[in-house]
Amino acid sequence: MGVIADWVGAACLVAGAVLALAAGIGVLRFPDALSRMHAATKPQVLGVLLLLLGIALRLRTLSDLGMVLLVAIFQLATAPVAAQMIGRAAYRSGRLDRSLLDADELAERGQGGGQVG
Repeated sequence: MGVIADWVGAACLVAGAVLALAAGIGVLRFPDALSRMHAATKPQVLGVLLLLLGIALRLRTLSDLGMVLLVAIFQLATAPVAAQMIGRAAYRSGRLDRSLLDADELAERGQGGGQVG
């Protein structure tokens, strides 16, 4: 049973590393702040969770599992808040391409920033 858990853990570690790499490449390659924010949060969070799952499958002690669980909870709690704040700051400062937006609910409220680009 331990050998199977080690192999599944290794697969989770590799998959998490690939997702983290994809997030990094997306941050470098995407054209505007909202696309970069998406790349920095979506695959990165899943990548970190897969890495944590791989670590948990490898270590298998109660104290280590508790620490891994705390890291996962904090990751899930902070990443969406950070993405919201980055997106709002980019919108208010006008550092996005408004032609890429499907809907702009904040413009109706008068919360839009200056136009850049």
